[in-house]
Amino acid sequence: MRLKIIGSAAGGGFPQWNCNYRLSRAARAGSTSVRPRLQSSLAASADGRDWILFNASPDIRQQIAQTPELQPRAEGPLRSTPIKAVVLTNGDVDHVAGLLSLREREPFAIYAAPQILAILAANPIFDVLDPTIVPRRALPIEGELEIRDPTGRPTGLMVESFAVPGKVPLYLEDRSRPDADFSSDSGDTMGVRIWSGADEDRAALYIPGCARVDDVLRRRLLGAASVLFDGTLYTDDEMIAAGVGQKTGQRMGHIAMSGDDGSIARLSGLDIERAIFVHINNTNPVLDEESAEHAAVRAAGWEIAQDGMEIEL
Repeated sequence: MRLKIIGSAAGGGFPQWNCNYRLSRAARAGSTSVRPRLQSSLAASADGRDWILFNASPDIRQQIAQTPELQPRAEGPLRSTPIKAVVLTNGDVDHVAGLLSLREREPFAIYAAPQILAILAANPIFDVLDPTIVPRRALPIEGELEIRDPTGRPTGLMVESFAVPGKVPLYLEDRSRPDADFSSDSGDTMGVRIWSGADEDRAALYIPGCARVDDVLRRRLLGAASVLFDGTLYTDDEMIAAGVGQKTGQRMGHIAMSGDDGSIARLSGLDIERAIFVHINNTNPVLDEESAEHAAVRAAGWEIAQDGMEIEL
């Protein structure tokens, strides 16, 4: 199985279009230690021909342009794609907006939790993806399924989907209740375990959004071959300290990397072979490869995702 990280940044990408924070300025200036990144997405294939996307970012056209494996094959029809399905882990804009760029009556399948499928159904703009051409299929809140192309043919990839601590999408929050608790453990935010054929013991776990690491999640990740995990923020108050926002990571549904309750501490001692942070926000100091925070994350045994990074299992 091949995995390719085609977007390693959080929503807005890096540098974000309107961000003038020091890291975004450094990226625009061409700093050799601060690399630009596209918005969160992962591509996976069991055979190198049929590809499954995990989340469809607003940068999807550029991601396809930079990823030959996702482009129409030279010997293929005039309109075609090797992308056979898109699996959504939540309903955030940075994970669903790219679906609109996949219109043009090209068949592929969409997989998502029932409440995320309901979001798509409630917004008629997503009807540009005609459900008779682009079937919508439910991911179980807890369970395994075989990813199939729009005709029902197996792609060779299996997933186990499971709910993780998170929250509802920002655009579904009740603005009249700014101090309300919009957290959710019931499938608004999902993780997936991905494997090919009989190689279930060589699975990757993809969790680009997670509010906290509980004991259930720790047991699920024990001994994993590869974990791609929410790396949005280094510290919980990072955006406040940077002067670019008023919300903590917890309020946004994202666990911090550092601290006693951070992901590095909570996921230590689990014998994970390869641990990679994805979905990295433009304020996260680990984006600077010369920073102390970057060094601390690497010393803890974690990698920091870059666009184009590949994993073979």
